[in-house]
Amino acid sequence: MHLRSGRLAAWLAASLIAAAASAGAQSILPDEPDWVEAEAPPPPAFSLDRLVDVDVDRQGSLRYGVDPETIRIGEDGVVRYVMVARSNTGAMTAMYEALRCSTGEYKLYARYNVDRWTPVGTPQWQSLWESSRVKYPLAFARQGGCDNRAPPTTVRDIVHRLKSPGTVLHPF
Repeated sequence: MHLRSGRLAAWLAASLIAAAASAGAQSILPDEPDWVEAEAPPPPAFSLDRLVDVDVDRQGSLRYGVDPETIRIGEDGVVRYVMVARSNTGAMTAMYEALRCSTGEYKLYARYNVDRWTPVGTPQWQSLWESSRVKYPLAFARQGGCDNRAPPTTVRDIVHRLKSPGTVLHPF
């Protein structure tokens, strides 16, 4: 009996350590094992004149904005949008992306450079927290792209939150 209780204690300790490590990484386990992503439509046209700012890094050299006319909330719960990054020198690039709020992930479908879209070879879902270099999807999720772990109900809700300074939704 003493040997069993020792093994049980060791197993419980290992389980607690693993749980603490995964909580520290802030990963969200998929809560919908049968979920299937709908086919993403082609990148939509966007306009620099309609951009709504996304506050990513006030000290950085790039300004980010999303064109509200490109935001779509799919029946699969995915929020798709075009994010534009502009430098102080006038250089510009755009990204056609998606957020999956329930799992805290984003996906890049295509990049826009020199007047054309270039699709990403095999788009993959990536954690919003794992990249210290790519911060704008997390900023967009926090400022209105997600309603906590759910997609917002309407595009109007997203735009309203983006235009309301200081709005930060959690857990993102």
